[in-house]
Amino acid sequence: MSTMRAAVLVDVGRIEVMDVPRLDPSHSEVLVRVQAVGFCGTDIQIVAGHGNYNLDALGRPVPLADEPQILGHEIAGVVEEVGRDVRDLVAGERVIIDQGRTCISEHRTPVCEFCTSGDSHQCEDYREHGITGLPGGFAEFVTVSALNAVPLHSTLAPEHAALAEPLGCILHSMAMIGRSASRYRLEKASGDRAVRTVLICGGGPAGLLFLQHLRAVSNFDGLVLLSEPNAVRRSLAERWGAVAIDPSAGDLTEQVMERSSGRGAELLIEASGSGALFRDIPGSIRKQATVLLYGHGHSGVELSVMNQVQFREPTFVSPAGASGGHDTDGRPVIYRQALRLLEDGVIDVAPMITHRYSSLEDVPRAFAGEHRRPEYVKGVLLQ
Repeated sequence: MSTMRAAVLVDVGRIEVMDVPRLDPSHSEVLVRVQAVGFCGTDIQIVAGHGNYNLDALGRPVPLADEPQILGHEIAGVVEEVGRDVRDLVAGERVIIDQGRTCISEHRTPVCEFCTSGDSHQCEDYREHGITGLPGGFAEFVTVSALNAVPLHSTLAPEHAALAEPLGCILHSMAMIGRSASRYRLEKASGDRAVRTVLICGGGPAGLLFLQHLRAVSNFDGLVLLSEPNAVRRSLAERWGAVAIDPSAGDLTEQVMERSSGRGAELLIEASGSGALFRDIPGSIRKQATVLLYGHGHSGVELSVMNQVQFREPTFVSPAGASGGHDTDGRPVIYRQALRLLEDGVIDVAPMITHRYSSLEDVPRAFAGEHRRPEYVKGVLLQ
């Protein structure tokens, strides 16, 4: 078996660059040479020991000592080798990767009820490269189902193409808002049942992508408030049409009420992962608002903070991942939509990428704390 170099998480907070087996593609798989992989907040959580999504048959986390992990799930690369039954991809073709393995991508029959309904991110046997134990993108190569490889049809830079994955998560989230039985709708910023004010909590990559989607895809012309303590991220938020709020400069709920003429937000997007934020939700939203729970973590806060939230009767929407329905060729629709938005320049991710790394040897340093620097927004490894 051939080997390759990879940055391997061998213990909490400890990443080692080493030689690992390079998996040959099966008859329906492709071997992809990784060109770019984004650093995601989920990766940071796993490295820090705040999450381990590699579970055994009973749902218990598998210790890293037993199964070290290769993280990285925001991947763009070039097809290196194709399995014998793959007819629609060739070596040298540029692709992005849907990291989720589903009934469709694995050619399983019968197809589970979630894959049948176009909700393959909840597949009965769902597994993810770089998250649930399958090898991810912080390596020279990654071997995936051919149906998980979505071809590019442009000269889009690899580091921008890799961000189709987090953008796909935003598309999926916005689609779930549209499907929900919310009192307030995004279509127009007028009328009794229309969203007039959106509050985005967190100006990291997710919050900024939500903002761009609202303005450039949903064509929302109402007030968008974005709460973020970091000045660099607030500046980007203002660039894309938000009124940026510094929550450390004054009471968040007071600022929201002042900006929204006392109504509060009809849609709150929680993209910070801050548990303390839940104390501010009741005073920041309108009754029967929609609350989108996107961020993860939320540690250090008792569930009692939810009492005041529940009294407002919000509609909670809790999306997960980017996968969904599949195209006629079996490839994920949302990834194609995200890629098209990037290729057409509708969504601009270039200003978000503040840190670029040129070698796998840089990965341990990148996870050692650079993401906490004030100028950091998004990091990408380029190979």
